[in-house]
Amino acid sequence: MARSDDERQDGGKVGSNDRSLSSPRDEVERLNKALESARQQFVDTVMSVQEGFVVFDSERRLVLCNDTYRQFYVDAVGQEIADLIVPGAYQLDFLAAAFEAGMFPDVQGTTEEYVEQRRQRQKELRRAVEIRFSSGTWAQVNERPTHDGGYVAVYTDITELKRREAELAEKTNVLERLSNQLAKYLSPQIYQSIFSGRQEVKVASSRKKLTVFFSDIADFTETADKLESEELTQLLNHYLTEMSRIALEYGATIDKFIGDAIMIFFGDPETKGVKADAQACVRMAIAMRDRMDELQRIWSASGIEKPLRCRMGIHTDYCTVGNFGSDDRMDYTIIGGGVNLASRLEAASSPGEILISYETHAHIKSDILCEERGEVDVKGMAYPVATYRVIDLHEKMNIGDRPVHAELPHFQLDMDVASMSADDQRKATAELSRALERLSSGTPKPK
Repeated sequence: MARSDDERQDGGKVGSNDRSLSSPRDEVERLNKALESARQQFVDTVMSVQEGFVVFDSERRLVLCNDTYRQFYVDAVGQEIADLIVPGAYQLDFLAAAFEAGMFPDVQGTTEEYVEQRRQRQKELRRAVEIRFSSGTWAQVNERPTHDGGYVAVYTDITELKRREAELAEKTNVLERLSNQLAKYLSPQIYQSIFSGRQEVKVASSRKKLTVFFSDIADFTETADKLESEELTQLLNHYLTEMSRIALEYGATIDKFIGDAIMIFFGDPETKGVKADAQACVRMAIAMRDRMDELQRIWSASGIEKPLRCRMGIHTDYCTVGNFGSDDRMDYTIIGGGVNLASRLEAASSPGEILISYETHAHIKSDILCEERGEVDVKGMAYPVATYRVIDLHEKMNIGDRPVHAELPHFQLDMDVASMSADDQRKATAELSRALERLSSGTPKPK
C-alpha cells in the first residue's frame, strides 16, 4: 500500500532526527573531556596535599609529583637538583645527583653503591622507611606498587616528631644518669625495689627475722694517725670497695658505712629463708676475711707498716626494718636489740676473728666449722650470750679435719677431731666404745 505525501513527509522527519544523534567520534570526544577533567581533578588534589607525592611508571620514569616533593630537594641541595625532577626523568638519575650533592648524610659509600641500594629497596615497596635529609628535615616514606608495575610514594614530614623523640631520649638519658648516681647511695636491692614500684617511699616499717653483720678495722685510729689524709682516703676507699663487692656478691643489703665500720643485713628486701640468709652472711664474712689476708700483703708492699685486720660480729634475730625519718628525709635501715647484739659481738671479737651468736650458729653449723668461745657479757643484755668463733667452711677443709655431725630421732653426734687434744680423743674413744657395746647388746624396740 502506497504512503501519502504527509506520511512520506513525517517519515523524512524521523530520519533526520536519527542523524542528529551523536556520532562515535562525538562520544570519544566527550569521554576524553571527562577523563581530562578527572585527571585534572587528580592533579589538583595531589598538588594540594601537605605530603610529598610522586608517581613513577614501570620504567621508574617520573609521571607526576607535587611541589611539596620537590621542596624536600630544594631545602636540602637547592633548586638546581630540584629542576631535574620533571615528568619523564629517570628516578635514579636525579637521586644519584642529589646523593652526590650531599642530600643523604646518613648514607655512606659511593654513588654506585647508593644507586644499587635504591634498586634493592624498590623490591620491598611495602616497607616504610625514615630518611634524614641534609637540611635537617626528616621524612617517612611509604611506597606502594601500582597495577601497571610502577609505584606511588608519599613523603610525610616527621621532623617535629623526631625532634621530640630526640628531646625525650635526652631527658631519658639525663634521668638514667641521675638514677645511676643516686643508686650509689642505696643498696642495689633497695634501689631496684623502689624503682620497680615494689616498695613505696614512705615512712613505714615491719618486723622480720634478719641476720645482721657488723665489721670494723682493729686499731684503725692508730693507723690513721700515721697516714696523710690522701693516703688514708685511698686506703679506706679501697677497703670499703673490696668489702662491698663481696657483700653484693652474696646478696647482702649494705645498710651504711660508719667511718671504717660496715653494717650489713640479710633477709630484706629479699630473702631466701632464715637459714639460707644466715649461711650466706657467714660465708660472706669468711670471704671478706680471706680477702683481707690478700689485701694485707698488697698494703704492706705499698708501705703501710701495720697491716689492717678486721673484726666481725654476726647475729640472727627479729628486727624492725623499713624507712625511718620524716616525709622529707628518710633512711632505710634496721633497729632493735638484734642490731645492738651484732654490734656488741663485733666489738668483743679479736682482730681477724668472726664472732657469731648461738642463734646464727644453729643455722650454719652443718656447713661451717665453728668453735665455742664461751659466754660473754654484753652491754644492754640481762644475760650472758653464748658465742662461737667461725673457723672455715667444711668444704674447704681436709676430710680428716672436718667435724662429724649426725642427728637421728634418738641419736646425735657432733665431733671435731681436729680441735681435740690427745686427752680429749682418748675420752671420746672410750665414750664411743661404750656406746657401741650398748648398741650391740641392746634389743631393738618393736615396730
